[in-house]
Amino acid sequence: MGEMNEELANVILENALANNQMTSPKIQADIKHCYAQEVIKQILEELGDDIFSLLVDESCDVSKKEQMAVVIRFVDKVGIVKECFIRLVHVKETSTITLKTDIDDILARYGLSLKRIRGQGYDRASNMSGEFNGLRALILKENVSAFYVHCFAHQLQLVVVAVAHKHTPIWRVFETITCLTNFVCASSKRQDMLHESQRRQLEKMEDVLCTGSGLNQEMTLPKPGDTCWKKSF
Repeated sequence: MGEMNEELANVILENALANNQMTSPKIQADIKHCYAQEVIKQILEELGDDIFSLLVDESCDVSKKEQMAVVIRFVDKVGIVKECFIRLVHVKETSTITLKTDIDDILARYGLSLKRIRGQGYDRASNMSGEFNGLRALILKENVSAFYVHCFAHQLQLVVVAVAHKHTPIWRVFETITCLTNFVCASSKRQDMLHESQRRQLEKMEDVLCTGSGLNQEMTLPKPGDTCWKKSF
C-alpha cells in the first residue's frame, strides 16, 4: 500500500511519526479506564432512578492486598434480574467503619443513594453481617428497607464443605495435598528433584508439547487456597 500511495508511505514503517504508543502500559491503562467508564455509564442508564440491592465481598489478591468488590443487583425495564460489578477497591483495613466509608464514596461517585437500597447480601463475617456493629447494621440505621440476606453462594459453599468434611476420602485428599505441598516446598533439594522429574516428563512429550511465551515455566507448588476447606483433624 505504501508503494502505491505516497501519502501513506510517508507515515508508515520507518517513516512513522513514532507517537503511536498503543503498546505503552500507561496508554493501555487509559484505554481500559475509558472502557470501564462506558460500561458503568451503560449500567447506570439501565438502572435509572430505580431501587437496587447491594452485594459486597472482600478477599486478598495474589499480592496479599485486601480488595473489596461491589456489585449491584436490580431488575431492568424488561423484567430481567441483573447483577453488575461496578467497583473493586483496595481497603487498608476491614473494619466496619472503613468498609462503610468506602461504599459511601463509591455510591456517591456514581450518583447512587443508600435510600434506594432494598437489599444487602454478604457472607457471615462479623464485620459484614454483624447484627449490631456490622456493615449490615450501619446501612440499616440509614435505610430500614435495606433488608439483609445471607449470600446464597456462600451458603452453598458452606453446605458443600460440611458434606465434604463428613466424607472421609474427600477430606483426606485435601489433607494429603497440603502435607505433600508443605513437605516439598520446605526443601530446595526436594523442589529441584521435582523440577528434574518434570523436565524428564516434558522431554517425553516433546512431540505433542505446546510451546510459547509463558508456557512450561519452572514454578513452585501452589498451596491450597485460603478457603473454608481448611480444618484441623
